[in-house]
Amino acid sequence: MEATRRRQHLGATGGPGAQLGASFLQARHGSVSADEAARTAPFHLDLWFYFTLQNWVLDFGRPIAMLIERSPRTLPRSITYVSIIIFIMGASIHLVGDSVNHRLLFSGYQHHLSVRENPIIKNLKPETLIDSFELLYYYDEYLGHCMWYIPFFLILFMYFSGCFTASKAESLIPGPALLLVAPSGLYYWYLVTEGQIFILFIFTFFAMLALVLHQKRKRLFLDSNGLFLFSSFALTLLLVALWVAWLWNDP
Repeated sequence: MEATRRRQHLGATGGPGAQLGASFLQARHGSVSADEAARTAPFHLDLWFYFTLQNWVLDFGRPIAMLIERSPRTLPRSITYVSIIIFIMGASIHLVGDSVNHRLLFSGYQHHLSVRENPIIKNLKPETLIDSFELLYYYDEYLGHCMWYIPFFLILFMYFSGCFTASKAESLIPGPALLLVAPSGLYYWYLVTEGQIFILFIFTFFAMLALVLHQKRKRLFLDSNGLFLFSSFALTLLLVALWVAWLWNDP
């Protein structure tokens, strides 16, 4: 009984260890506090330059770890680890499928036809090989894309959720950032059109817009990094609209 009362007393008052743990949890999972809002991060020119350059050169999201490291908010470790694991698995599936598809193209595979209707596929023996190629196509175009893109946009959104400042004067895009908006927006346009992920993109964009409006009620404004990312997405949406209008009457 005495030991039980002692544990209850310690749980109610909280020792140094409990206070430290509570402070840690609050720092890890708390919302944007006044101190965090007042401490505005400078525009990460090196981050966004290498992020855009490596995306173009290496095809997709390789420097995503830099984005997590520079995040103004401490992202939940569980979500970060799971997102990166799924991202890598999806990228691997997609790249393996792409390698096989490129090899098939040299053999006469036609992309505008379904797997079973392709001349080089429909005559394969045994017929179970056709099922294998259909499964490969599903892994490449559907499962691989979902496992690749969803964690990528989720991490982008989590990064964006910390890009707010209480000072409206600091809510400006610096000159170097303006030069990177065009290639960054063009790359996201490439992802949306090539990966056919318009629904995921538009959902992420409107989630970002809703967050901006919500934070504005708290007198919090986007900092330079948030403005850069939001401007890139806005440019992507414009490019997608122009692309759809251009191909509207295309047979």
